Amino acid sequence: MEKNFSVKNYLPKERFRWKKIVQYFLQGLLIIAPIAITGYAIFWVITTVDSWLPIFREPIKDVDGRVIGHEVKNYGLGFVLILAAVITIGYLSSFFIQSRLFNLFDYWLEKTPGVKFIYTSTRDFFEAFAGDKKRFNKAVLANVFSDDVWIIGFLTDEEMQKFEMGADKVAVYVPQAYNFAGQLYILPKEKVKRINSISSGQVMKYAVTGGVVDLDGEGKDEKDALPKK
Repeated sequence: MEKNFSVKNYLPKERFRWKKIVQYFLQGLLIIAPIAITGYAIFWVITTVDSWLPIFREPIKDVDGRVIGHEVKNYGLGFVLILAAVITIGYLSSFFIQSRLFNLFDYWLEKTPGVKFIYTSTRDFFEAFAGDKKRFNKAVLANVFSDDVWIIGFLTDEEMQKFEMGADKVAVYVPQAYNFAGQLYILPKEKVKRINSISSGQVMKYAVTGGVVDLDGEGKDEKDALPKK
């Protein structure tokens, strides 16, 4: 009896499923798109600023050697100016952040429809990591799933009364490995341990890399020091 030697009998059906191909395409797009958009935005800003500063001009000549125009080439001067402007604004804000001008600007953005969500979310995100209101400077070990399972997290809020929960509950943010997302758990205080031997920066690096980095055992800065129980 002659067997059917069709190619389909030997190649995995999964490989020919368009659903999987579309899924892989979208997954790749999610990774590439933010990087590409960010890179293009930076390139556009730098080239735009360069075009506003016609300091270095090179003549454009036709085939006969006649000058028919000039091309602006500032060789990255726009990038330098943008960098200097950001540093200057950051420097000034450290002195005048409580001034009326900055508070008025902040108030105006918070009250603008459509802009409020983007502005406040971005502001709170950067303040949580690098601003004066750092929220990720209390590294903890949280006992969540069972008595023998502990996860690395950061104590971000110790006042849970606003959620109509008892004073014994706290909020713990758990970052995901190699990602910008994370999980937030509200736990009893007795299930949370402070990490005092390692700095919060080292703990964050250890957590987001899935524990594959070596901890250098550096001590805490005084401003990040946690009270021992």
